[in-house]
Amino acid sequence: MNPPKFAALDLGRVKTQPLSERQSLTRCEDILIPLEAEAPPLSAELGSQVEAAVRAVRAARARGASVMLVYGAHLLRNGTALLLEDLMRRGWLTHIATNGAGTIHDWEYAWLGRSTEGVEANVATGTFGCWEETAANIHLALLAGALDGLGYGCALGRFICEDGVTLPAPEALRGLITSDPEHALTSARADLLHFMRQRGLSGGRVEVVHAWKHASILASAWKYGVPASVHPGIGYDIITNHPCFNGGAIGRAGGWDFALFSGSVEQLEGGVVLSVGSAIMAPQVFEKSLSCVNNLRLQAGLGALSGHSIFVVDLQDGGGWDWTQGEPPKTNAAYYLRFCKSFSRMGAPMHYLQCDNVAFIHHLWRGLANP
Repeated sequence: MNPPKFAALDLGRVKTQPLSERQSLTRCEDILIPLEAEAPPLSAELGSQVEAAVRAVRAARARGASVMLVYGAHLLRNGTALLLEDLMRRGWLTHIATNGAGTIHDWEYAWLGRSTEGVEANVATGTFGCWEETAANIHLALLAGALDGLGYGCALGRFICEDGVTLPAPEALRGLITSDPEHALTSARADLLHFMRQRGLSGGRVEVVHAWKHASILASAWKYGVPASVHPGIGYDIITNHPCFNGGAIGRAGGWDFALFSGSVEQLEGGVVLSVGSAIMAPQVFEKSLSCVNNLRLQAGLGALSGHSIFVVDLQDGGGWDWTQGEPPKTNAAYYLRFCKSFSRMGAPMHYLQCDNVAFIHHLWRGLANP
């Protein structure tokens, strides 16, 4: 039986616009928080909770355990890049992880110095997300990075740090593909070759200057050797709205980053997870990763991972529930707060802080930067 024929949208017909012509709503010079800035005030209760996080991070690093920051895009948009850079420079963070939106703002700030757009108005005009440089350069970074075994986060961080990439000649890629078609990188080589043909690239150096790279969390991670993972969703991010969109390339990069994330979870015994402004991605990725780690530990005759601490930061209230006492019954509305419930099930004390993400990071940095 022949498969049914369905009408699929031809993304190759999408018309893109120069990013410089977009009315961007945020600028680096307006949002970046300098290290000397005053931290926003906290209540006594929140201040005590942040101090507990500071102590947990210090103890984790003293024993060589992971300290993982998993964050949503608003943490970057709210201007914390310089604070996070200093935490990485000082060795307090051993892994950072974000979603696809976090990388889009990250790259746009680094290259253009501004980001974000009016969603409602631009969807109505068919321009939302249809920006030439954003999708093209993120794809270029990921496709080139894949040849070196780099996932989404590290590939894009390197691309920003090094102001571009050096591509192999098309003939060299064709030779590698035909001589060893079963090689693990054959699909990555073919994807890059297709992209180069589509974009008219002949190989060699592709220079993309990032004048605002200090505003990039991913660039700082690459600079200081901190693993950076990205956990995208196909169709979630504006890089979909482009003729060059390649779901296979995004999936491959994200798949490699799940393994990278899990490698840091494996070192989490006695460590700390900081989930800041990531209500869905952080708990969903973490629970699968922890299950994989426990699977391997139990095969090796070890017990399930333990001894770690989890601090979840969000603006929503915790449903009026004391999460240190376990999860609420299904009859309580708090049960349906995924960012609390999932983390409360992860074999460790889960501390929920109803707090502005900038205030949390700023006070965390202040507590760790000062002996």
